Parts: sequence; C-alpha cells; structure tokens
Amino acid sequence: MISIRRLAFPLLAACILGLSASVAEGQVFTLSKQELTDYTSQNPFERFLDGRPKVPDEIIDRARGLSSEEVWAGLLNKKGFNNQFVDGFEIVHAGKNLVGRAFTVQFMPLRSDVDDVAEAKAKGRGITRLTNQAAIDMVQPGDVLVVDLFGKKVNGTIVGDNLFYYLAKAAHAAGLVVDGSIRDLDGISEIEMPAYYRHADPTPIGNVMLTGINIPIRIGNTTVMPGDLVVGDREGVYFIPPQFVKSVLDQADEIHIHDEWTKKKFAEGKYKSSEIYPSPSDPKLQQEYKEYLKKELEEIAKKRKAR
Repeated sequence: MISIRRLAFPLLAACILGLSASVAEGQVFTLSKQELTDYTSQNPFERFLDGRPKVPDEIIDRARGLSSEEVWAGLLNKKGFNNQFVDGFEIVHAGKNLVGRAFTVQFMPLRSDVDDVAEAKAKGRGITRLTNQAAIDMVQPGDVLVVDLFGKKVNGTIVGDNLFYYLAKAAHAAGLVVDGSIRDLDGISEIEMPAYYRHADPTPIGNVMLTGINIPIRIGNTTVMPGDLVVGDREGVYFIPPQFVKSVLDQADEIHIHDEWTKKKFAEGKYKSSEIYPSPSDPKLQQEYKEYLKKELEEIAKKRKAR
C-alpha cells in the first residue's frame, strides 16, 4: 500500500512537470488519468477528462434526501469501508444538506526547501504562484471542494467570502468541506452553499504549501478519493465510493418506506413499539408491510421513469 502522505511528494517531483497542461485536463499536482482510473477501477459511471469518476447528475439528485444513518446502513456490510464518516464540523446552513462529487485538495505545513523548488518549477511553466486558487479554479459544476488543511486554524483559511462566492456562483460548486478554517464568516453565511469547516479565523491562508490536487486525502479519520459522492447533514459528512452509490440509494428508499409505515402504525395508537419496530412481530402485520413496501417502491419507480 502507498501511504497517502508519501503519495503527495512524488507528485511534487513528477507531476509539477505537467504544469503547462491546461486546467481543464487537470494535470496540476494530480495523478495521471491512468493512475486515477486504476485507483478508482470499481467506478461504474463515466469519468471526467482527467479520469475522476463522474457520478451522474440524476444520481446526485436522488441523494439529496439521504441522512447519515441511511448512508451508514448502506455501507454497514461493505468490508473495508467503515472509515467513510467524519463529524465535529461547524456548519454553514446546517438545514441544507450537502451532496456532490469530491474534488480533493491537500496542503502540508510549509517547508521552504520543498516549496522553493515547487515555486521555481511553477514559474518556469508560467504559473505565478502555487496557491489555494490554483485548485479552486479547477473546480467543476457539482463538485464539493474537499480540503485537507490538517485542522489548521490560524492561516488555515481556504476561502473567505469572495472565493466562497466564486465557488458558489461562478464555479457552480455544490459545497465545501475543509479540515481547516474559513474567514469572513458573516459574508459566507449570506451565500447559499453548504460548508463544513473546523474553525473560523480572520487570518489569510499562509505558512502552508499546496501538495496535491485530486489525490487520495485524509479528512479526520476518513480516506477521501476524487469522485466520491459527498453527503453531509447536521451529523457530519459521508464519502461514498462510486461503486456503492446506487446500492446505498436503493436501500435508502426501503428505509424511507419502512420508517413511514412504522410511524403510521405508531400513530394508530394500537401497538406497543416492540410490536412494530424494528420489524413487525405479527404475521399479518408482516404481510401488510410487504405489500406496502412493494406498492411504494413501484410508485417511486414510476415517478423516476416519468422524469
């Protein structure tokens, strides 16, 4: 296994040679198209030009009502995928769920000998500065900017209200998740885009160096891959591998229906909770639920087909 931290530094040596490539091709501080395809080989969907998985817009629309509990249930039996949830964030617009494709960015604490070489090579390729905006300018519509800023508060601010406005209104991003800080919180709060952050701080970003764009990164105790489906609510954020997105959504439909039926039975006032939840004990109620589930799933299928 290649460690995530070890992965970033070969990118400084090898990938910076591609700084002259266009932003659209995503060749700045990133895996090659083939490498990114290899690391996400189970992706069932189309890909961006740089190889990043592209979860379809219609799938993203379906995911807007997902809760953390539903995602957890969908990943529960997926061996090796129990590190996909992270919490402990401050949240802008906590009532507005976050859904989109992960665009990953990695920073590290500044080390001048490494950064001086990177900056010199960048200037040789016509790039004035290696800054947070080098990554922000690559964000595509529907992306969630997911940033590893190693929990930094002072000088760990990935955006203020101006760059947040750019992400929301010009880049048409779906949101922001940063293991670090933001600034200009009052201004950001006026912009309708979900954001998850560790701290708010007035200082600009500094004393850090950009070491990776669209590479595997760590956010809290999670591993995030470029193209993961990002789902956030009041409890925290899930990063769903593309190969599991459809099964998680299908299971979420059943959970929605089960919860709806359970509450209807509770509202009748005729049953103890243990007779209905987590599953009905009476054979007649079991049959009633099976018929209800079948009917509701058929209705959902009809509505989606009609769109």
